Amino acid sequence: MSPTAHQIVCPIDLFEGCEREIQRLTAAINHASAPDEKGLLARELLDNVTTLLDCKAHDQDDTNCRLCREISTLRHKTAALVDKATALGR
Repeated sequence: MSPTAHQIVCPIDLFEGCEREIQRLTAAINHASAPDEKGLLARELLDNVTTLLDCKAHDQDDTNCRLCREISTLRHKTAALVDKATALGR
């Protein structure tokens, strides 16, 4: 796949693999109706996003790395919020 303006090109190919799973989990959270299911999916999403946030190859001077970190941070906050919100319903 050739890079486009909306793609992050990961220098170690970590983002691409995680991104597919993150998109799958996000869609599953959006479609889930039961709080327990949403919470479980949100915790799985947190695990995947944490993989990106813990990247040892992160380079603050690389635009792709910075974008990955920013997007992953937002996704982490969102997944944590979903998990906390669903915990209220348990």
